[in-house]
Amino acid sequence: MTTLLGLYDAPAARADPSPSASPEPPPVPVDPHAEVLELKKGAKLAPPVVVDILSVSGDLSGDSGREESNDDIKLTLQSEVLFAKDSAELSGRAAARIAEVAKEIRENGPRKVTVRGFTDNLGTYAHGKTLSTKRAEAVHASLAAELGGSGIAYEVAGRSEDDPIADNSTEEGRKKNRRVEISFGRGAAK
Repeated sequence: MTTLLGLYDAPAARADPSPSASPEPPPVPVDPHAEVLELKKGAKLAPPVVVDILSVSGDLSGDSGREESNDDIKLTLQSEVLFAKDSAELSGRAAARIAEVAKEIRENGPRKVTVRGFTDNLGTYAHGKTLSTKRAEAVHASLAAELGGSGIAYEVAGRSEDDPIADNSTEEGRKKNRRVEISFGRGAAK
């Protein structure tokens, strides 16, 4: 469980300060290497905020990942498992992985499933956008066929190189960024 802390005495944002208002004082310089950081006299910590991520995991091969919260599940499948290089046609290995995802969706009974495709930063942004969109659409079509007339609403998007999860300057990082994420809520079927 993670707790985040903040300060109550942060200055309020103003859309249009009056011309006669005195300017806000500059922020107090803070040495991030100081052994002890202290609050300004009279300052109070904000109430803690609980982040509800229950777990983040992946398989040893790096071919898939899983992130769970109290309300949602996000499954990540690496593109190399689903597609040939620079292709949006599902590979032979993809069917089994998508069937596993469909089973989990069926078990959770969500109303909505989001499918997002991602690429690395090689090539043009426009090419990555087109490829990631086509890949997301291919996974969506396969999932929809697996799930039949389930009444699920789908949101499908290609994100190109946006939202990388690893460093694009190495092949290992680029491989992690080439992925399809499938997100859904924990629904009524539980």
